[in-house]
Amino acid sequence: MATAHRLSGEWLLGPHDQPIDRLRVRVQILLTTLLIVTNVVGAGIVFGLTFLITPGGGPNPQYLNALVIAVPVYVAAAVVIGASLVTVSALRTLRWAFSDQVPTPEQRRTALRLPWRMTVIQSGLWFSAVILFTSIAAFEQPQATLSAAFAVSIAGLVVSAIAYLITEFALRPVAARALAGRADTDELGAGVERRMVVFWGLGTAAPVLGLVVAAVLSLTRHELSTDRLSYVVLGLAAVVLMFGLLVTVLNARAVVAPIASVQAALTRVGEGDFDVEVQVDDGTELGLLQSGFNEMVQGLREREQIRDLFGKHVGEAVATAATTGGVELVGETRVVSVLMIDLVGSTTYAAAREPSEVVGMLNRFFAVVVEEVDRRDGLVNKFMGDAVLAIFGAPVDLEDHAGAALSAARVIAGRIAQEMPDIGAGIGVSTGQAVAGNVGHRSRFEYTVIGDAVNAAARLTELAKDVAGGVLVSSVSVSEAQPQERMHWVSDSSPVLRGRADPTPTSRLAQTAPRGPRGDDS
Repeated sequence: MATAHRLSGEWLLGPHDQPIDRLRVRVQILLTTLLIVTNVVGAGIVFGLTFLITPGGGPNPQYLNALVIAVPVYVAAAVVIGASLVTVSALRTLRWAFSDQVPTPEQRRTALRLPWRMTVIQSGLWFSAVILFTSIAAFEQPQATLSAAFAVSIAGLVVSAIAYLITEFALRPVAARALAGRADTDELGAGVERRMVVFWGLGTAAPVLGLVVAAVLSLTRHELSTDRLSYVVLGLAAVVLMFGLLVTVLNARAVVAPIASVQAALTRVGEGDFDVEVQVDDGTELGLLQSGFNEMVQGLREREQIRDLFGKHVGEAVATAATTGGVELVGETRVVSVLMIDLVGSTTYAAAREPSEVVGMLNRFFAVVVEEVDRRDGLVNKFMGDAVLAIFGAPVDLEDHAGAALSAARVIAGRIAQEMPDIGAGIGVSTGQAVAGNVGHRSRFEYTVIGDAVNAAARLTELAKDVAGGVLVSSVSVSEAQPQERMHWVSDSSPVLRGRADPTPTSRLAQTAPRGPRGDDS
């Protein structure tokens, strides 16, 4: 089955059907690399804010030397410990995914909530950093204690927000395996609404709160000069603009990607392609959207399969009429043209050949009839042993149903004579009123036509077996046809058909080939 959507950023994540070993290595490398970069960015924020908001013109030499040593050492240690904890925790939790096992409901829930667990680890490391660097400031430059706590806290919040988004991104292939084309409300991670509020708080509210704190300090304690306050505002504004935008963009991509996958799939469904499926790779309500789309398409696909099977049994016209309700199928009187064809000599043919050869011959015969009837918008209504009943003008209107039936009879006779010379056929066509509709039991219906036109076509088929060309039709059918079709027919005889009191004028093909000997089952 075609997959409508592959993971956003597939060049990083790899194809959805990549080998398990490659997926494991890719997830490990992505998590480690992205988390290292994020923590290094956080260290840069700490340095920048420390110089901007430390009272007294920035860190004194002792405090600065301590920062130059402590920040790189702590960040390196935190990166190694954090990356190790995150990676080991992820790989241990996702052992089922990397051994190609079907997850239990508990494993599925754990996998979808893993980004939050990993973010908690990152937050814990940065909380430790707040304690460490606040303590350093308290010893080396006491008036910088509050600003140090503030700078590291802001950096920790930004890093935690970005860490969550990149972790969720890196684990999307695993989420797809966990969800495996489905999603349930009991298996979701954090909802979209809660996630949006949390990231607004981390990416925007926290830095803005820093501006409030700086303003309060300036007003109440006069620890910040006007110039220093200006630098603080500019620094925090840069954090808001740069990292707030980054968090917003990453969060927006996480929301838009699943919606875009459904939109692309909807386009294909609108074009008539039901062999499409969206990869469910989101652990929020968006995963329910993806899963719900797949269930909808599966229902449409099953309906189309049933309609296709229905159409093969009753004809596309009847199937369309039944499913759309555009035509009355419960019973109606229509003027139709009926074509009936019956093989000549099929019993002798079957007795002298293998069953498979007989079935092959019948299938070739039926194929000729179906092709020509369908080509003229008729309905092959019944296969009756080695005979076929076709209707033109029901269940849907056909402007020149008589001409279509005559044309089909003429071409079918020619094709059988050319393609199946070992057998012959009698073909009859009649035009008149008939009752058309569904008959049967409520558990099984059959669309059929009943009336004089059907009976007359059956009688003409029997007589046609002795007529040159093998086709005998009602002259009424010829008179109802368009002039270009009438020119192919000439008047024949006027027999009294069984069941009728008056003679029925008939016509035959104007140009006919000599008839072979009549078979034994005429």
